[in-house]
Amino acid sequence: MSAHRTVITGGRLFTPAGIVDAPLLLADGKVAAIGVDDPSAVHVDAAGGLVLPGFQDCHAHPVHAGLEMLTCGLSAFSTKDEFLTAIAAYAASSDAAWVTGSGWSMDAFPGGIAQAADLDAVVGGRPAYFATRDGHTAWVSTRALELAGIDDTTPDPVDGRIERNPDGHANGTLQEGAMALVARLLPEPGADEMDEALRLAQRRLFAWGVTGWQDAIIGASTSVPDTLGPYLRLIASGELKARVVGALWWDRDRGLEQIEDLVARRERAAAGGFAATSVKIMQDGVAENFTAGMLEPYLDACGCPTPNSGKSFVDPALLREAAIRLDALGFQLHVHALGDRAVRESLDAIAAARATNGDNDRRHTLAHIQVVDPADVPRFAELGVVANMQPLWARHEPQMDELTVPFLGAARATHQYPFGALARADAVLASGSDWPVSTANPLEIVHTAVNRARVASDGRFLHPFLGEQALSLADALTAHTLGTAYLNHDETDSGSLEVGKATDVVVLDRDLFAAPSSQIGLAGVTHTFVAGELVHEA
Repeated sequence: MSAHRTVITGGRLFTPAGIVDAPLLLADGKVAAIGVDDPSAVHVDAAGGLVLPGFQDCHAHPVHAGLEMLTCGLSAFSTKDEFLTAIAAYAASSDAAWVTGSGWSMDAFPGGIAQAADLDAVVGGRPAYFATRDGHTAWVSTRALELAGIDDTTPDPVDGRIERNPDGHANGTLQEGAMALVARLLPEPGADEMDEALRLAQRRLFAWGVTGWQDAIIGASTSVPDTLGPYLRLIASGELKARVVGALWWDRDRGLEQIEDLVARRERAAAGGFAATSVKIMQDGVAENFTAGMLEPYLDACGCPTPNSGKSFVDPALLREAAIRLDALGFQLHVHALGDRAVRESLDAIAAARATNGDNDRRHTLAHIQVVDPADVPRFAELGVVANMQPLWARHEPQMDELTVPFLGAARATHQYPFGALARADAVLASGSDWPVSTANPLEIVHTAVNRARVASDGRFLHPFLGEQALSLADALTAHTLGTAYLNHDETDSGSLEVGKATDVVVLDRDLFAAPSSQIGLAGVTHTFVAGELVHEA
């Protein structure tokens, strides 16, 4: 369906003024009126469902997600046996030199460590490489280790770790920078495959009601070539319909000299109609493999402090100087900061930029913010930093309960995902997924933000994870719509249902406000409009 004028009737509109029971008139790509019908327009019956502005994701990797769909994706599975069965079937169906894919989770393996021997048994002696869902760890076969020259004497890279069994033998799990030792050998996908990956991802996002996002890696990373190309090609062909801002990748193996290259890439993107106005910096890793940067050391299995406090991939002094220069050049900073030390280092860098350059409304953002020291919570609002949340992770599951909480310790574990505290401290909240690390389905994400628990198929309430940090339904929906529009400097044109704003609109199959909050994640999207065009109908 495509029409210059469409009326959505029978729905409950989620607006800045509250819930409104009225028709919504869409005309020529804009919200023309609220409460006005047009008998000559195309009519869509919302059948009592909630009508929202299009969801927007503040941190996603759609090209990477599409490539996972085109290779051996493991995200649908959860156990070691399921992973191996899927890999075996894929290996049998492919005659490629390498067996590749992604999407496995560390909690399926003892201590989070996968073994090369298990892969060897299902890939027929071929080299194999599988990244975890979060992209911070790789599981590789023995042949892959051999081709990379990794043996018992190979030293760990400064930004990573080669996991070893008690006898010192490299076991097939590579953490962080060690992944590149094998990833550099992988055959890269070509332009056609990259373009198809973005097409697939856009279709999947539209089906979830996501009409815009910030792509958190525009550049080359691990085994994926530069992601700017597919965006420019799909813009040129008219196929990219979503609202997208790109975060250019900061190469942590380089220093300030790369800033000139980032400016040139921003100009190249702008010439092709793409806004690459943010810079993505990875300041630390993840808690599950003990590379998230922490103020205090991790604990061991007995609860005693270890010598390890995680990583700072960018020296804090360099991070401050980079922040000052990038801010002065008009870039937004998009910093991966998971541990409390990384959060503080990042806030300190942004504070230095503001002290040097003044408040220039860059809307710098810290992504993931898993562990935040309470003293740093008010600094988000004070510094104008957008809290870039991935709410889906704030719930009880094996990765949290078995691989994270015991090694943080009981007290520090209560500092995780403090979304409620940030909201009470007047921080701007933007919500997203980190897809394909986890699903980009906004309804499951909003469900977790409100319930601090996963979705139960029967709609039951489940035990919340730090329930005092839950958000209201209205705040969670706003963070996943207007919050990301604000982050992307697009709030005057999108992110809320208001007359004159863009007609990026989602219709749900029910009214989320009329049912128990434990059922939010059971809702579905019936219609998605982008610029007034119907791009998905269930």
